[in-house]
Amino acid sequence: MTNNNDQINQLVHKLEILLKRQENFSKEINDLKDEINTLKDSNRNLSTENTKQNIAETEVETDFDNQKSPEKTDFEYSKEFNTETSIKVKSSPQTESSKPNKPQRKSDLEKFIGENLINKIGIIITVIGIAIGAKYSIENELISPLTRIVLGYLAGFGLLGFGIKLKKKYENYSAVLVSGAMAILYFITYFAYDFYDLIPQILAFTLMVIFTVFTVLAAINYNRQIIAHIGLVGAYAIPFLLSDGSGKVAILFSYMAIINIGILAIAFKKYWKSLYYVSFGLTWLIYFVWYISQYQIETDYRLALIFLSIFFTIFYLTFLSYKLLRKEKFEINDIVLLLINSFVFYGIGFLILNSHDTGEQLLGVFTLCNAIVHFIVSFEIYRQKQTDRNLFYLVSGLVLVFITIAVPVQLDGNWVTLLWACEAALLFWIGRTKNVLVYEKLSYPLMLLAFFSIMHDWSYVYASYETEYPETRISPLLNINFLTSVLFVLAFGFINFLNQKYQTQVIQKQGSVSKVMTFIIPAILLSTIYYAFRIEIANYWNQLYADSAILINSENQQYPDYYRNLDLKRFKTIWTINYSLLFVAILSFLNFRKFKSQNLGQVNLGLIALSMLVFLTLGLYELSELRESYLEQYLSEYYQRSAFNIGIRYISFAFVALMLLACYKYLKQAFMQTNFTTAFDLLFHTSVLWIASSELIHWLEITELAQSYKLGLSILWGMYSLLLIVLGIWKRKKTLRIGAIVLFGITLIKLFFYDISHLDTIAKTVVFVSLGVLLLIISFLYNKYKQNISDETKH
Repeated sequence: MTNNNDQINQLVHKLEILLKRQENFSKEINDLKDEINTLKDSNRNLSTENTKQNIAETEVETDFDNQKSPEKTDFEYSKEFNTETSIKVKSSPQTESSKPNKPQRKSDLEKFIGENLINKIGIIITVIGIAIGAKYSIENELISPLTRIVLGYLAGFGLLGFGIKLKKKYENYSAVLVSGAMAILYFITYFAYDFYDLIPQILAFTLMVIFTVFTVLAAINYNRQIIAHIGLVGAYAIPFLLSDGSGKVAILFSYMAIINIGILAIAFKKYWKSLYYVSFGLTWLIYFVWYISQYQIETDYRLALIFLSIFFTIFYLTFLSYKLLRKEKFEINDIVLLLINSFVFYGIGFLILNSHDTGEQLLGVFTLCNAIVHFIVSFEIYRQKQTDRNLFYLVSGLVLVFITIAVPVQLDGNWVTLLWACEAALLFWIGRTKNVLVYEKLSYPLMLLAFFSIMHDWSYVYASYETEYPETRISPLLNINFLTSVLFVLAFGFINFLNQKYQTQVIQKQGSVSKVMTFIIPAILLSTIYYAFRIEIANYWNQLYADSAILINSENQQYPDYYRNLDLKRFKTIWTINYSLLFVAILSFLNFRKFKSQNLGQVNLGLIALSMLVFLTLGLYELSELRESYLEQYLSEYYQRSAFNIGIRYISFAFVALMLLACYKYLKQAFMQTNFTTAFDLLFHTSVLWIASSELIHWLEITELAQSYKLGLSILWGMYSLLLIVLGIWKRKKTLRIGAIVLFGITLIKLFFYDISHLDTIAKTVVFVSLGVLLLIISFLYNKYKQNISDETKH
């Protein structure tokens, strides 16, 4: 029993080997057959008789039936399957020159023109000819209206029958004839009802529905787009070719709707792009031209909305049906058409409603209805799990877009800003955490819209205060506008948190737009935080300034003059600058402790330099104006000029010191990876010298020694030059020493070309002696520490 099993296993193994060899032989035979067919096609100059002879002489010596004979031994099986298959192809002895001349095959271009293009041109010309003849007969009243319609139907049905009869042998030609026949039947029915009133409305529409159904079935049966193009889309032109200006737009739009329904029916079976493109373009073009040229609000309002909705729905279903049924992926062209269809519908609908008294109140509802329609579609797409996910994201995006548009249409003010900001945060959260880039990209325009909206709110609301209307007054911080800014900041803070947390996970998938947004998002956040408080500060002082208006009528004046407390505007400027200095300093310390971002640090340093420049120019000027106002006490009987005009400068100096400290701290931060010591030295010493000079002039003004400020400045600058020399030698900083020499040179130029002409003898003596002594001291220091300076240079 065991021996039998072993033998069976051996035989089964050999059988498997033989079967594999059989498969290989079959493949070789098929390859040889393909090669033979290729040689036959390439050898076009051989006669038909020789070609048949070559095929007949092809011998394939393989007999698989004999391989399975049970009478043969294993050795014979192996020998038989190892025998090579011989294929002998005998070539014709005739040479090319000895063959008889045969007509060459028509070129592909000739075939295309003769078999395809000519018949299409012919049917179009035929239809046009019939149309022209009908038009001529109508204009000259050659035949009665009934006879015209009957002849038209006879021509159409005759052409249809002839085309159907030729289908078996000449399918392409038959398809063209059928399509032309359907176009003729379409416009004959249209004329019979619209122009001559020969058939009732119900019968006309019944016939058109029948023709449409037949055309759809014919297009699918023939599998030819040409039937749909000529039979359906071509029917669009008929009402315009033979229009008499009757203006029956309802009939025209109904006619177009029937044609488009036929195209929708085809869309369930075929995806013929060119058909959709043509019908889509013609429909909206005709509708838009009618709306621009003939639309009347009083008579066409309802009609326009009804057919606008019908066309939108038909094309929406047309673009979705085939893809959803076949679960195919949407391409860029499909997405573009879907978007155009949605926004054309919304745009024209918005115009129609906005021009109507009742419709104007429904703009928000109309926009929301658009969102609901797209939501229903997106829900249905979501239910079909195998559908292209990008289509779901696209339609869902349309839902969000129309909800976004509905907000400003129906609401105004702060609600618009808040909803856009929250919507942007939601979309960004879904896109970044769920790794759906489409949602993230949809959030980008919403972020910008929200940002521009809040800027609009700031510019409009905070400028609306009028003293005559106390209700327009805005309480600092305790107002809805500041609350809006806070909520906006929270939304963008959340977005920025997600952007930082998940940035490393998506950096490879991000495009150029996404990479730019990684910088724009924190920029929007920081600028919003800054301006939210700054505008509150400015508004507080602006309202005080508006309230300070008084009417003064002096005895010598015929008309009274209005006056306001200008110190309040100066305080506004100073406190705005102080706030900016504080904001930049706090941002710096937050970066030290928490963020440790090099990019933020570089931006921060730029803001420090800018804030310092604004303070040294505008800030010190306004401080000097406050001092002058305090000293002069102008209009003090109406406005209080207190010592705070003097004291505020030292509050500002404290903010400057805090900001310079923050800048100094950046020198010690490892994450900055940049040495900007020289830039800091320039900023620091320029600021100190500028403020010291201002302070000197300030106290000279208070002590009524203002005429001595030229002398004082020259001495101060000389002394500061000496200080820079000392620091430069001590810290081994060549830049400080060079800066000292430049400053001393400026001081000497000022002395000889400006000061000397305005100083008396004693003052000249003091300044010359002082500067001379300073120069000697500087020279002494250079000589004493020349070795240190030399060693520094060598290094």
